[in-house]
Amino acid sequence: MKEFAFYTALRLLLFLATLAVVLGVWAIVAGTPNLFLSAIIALLISGIAGVKILDAPRRAFAARVDERARKAATKYEEMRAREDVD
Repeated sequence: MKEFAFYTALRLLLFLATLAVVLGVWAIVAGTPNLFLSAIIALLISGIAGVKILDAPRRAFAARVDERARKAATKYEEMRAREDVD
């Protein structure tokens, strides 16, 4: 599940980068930033940005999951066919 680890790492990196930017802007504009509200704002922004920015890794991950599901379904059908013959 290399694709899963890669996508998750990119998602986390995007969140942390967004959090750093939000904290920086908050500190410049309003002084001492509120960590909880900054994290919520960063979560929303990174979630929206991730839809576009992380599209290719998400597609690779989905393709891998689909491939594994198809293999499992094929194996299951083969086992069922063998049971029916016996």
